Amino acid sequence: MPQLSESEIQQALSALPGWSHANNTLTKTFTLPDFANAIALVNGVAEVAEKQGHHPDMDIRYNRVTFTLSTHDVGNAVTEKDVTLAREIESEAQAL
Repeated sequence: MPQLSESEIQQALSALPGWSHANNTLTKTFTLPDFANAIALVNGVAEVAEKQGHHPDMDIRYNRVTFTLSTHDVGNAVTEKDVTLAREIESEAQAL
């Protein structure tokens, strides 16, 4: 899967509010009502990630979860896999 250009990344981010691009990653922190909701989000994303075979880095801090996406298979670059997973994470967060 090819690395996305900066313009392709910016175009994708325009439809992903709150996501940012830096250091060859896409990142967003979600703030949930409480720890249980944060874990529910993590569990939902884990299921999606397993199905896609593409796993984000996740940092859980009580009611905040930060997701960092990068495609390791292509040298830690942002690819369409990351954009697709970011969209799925947004879906999971909206479902809570």
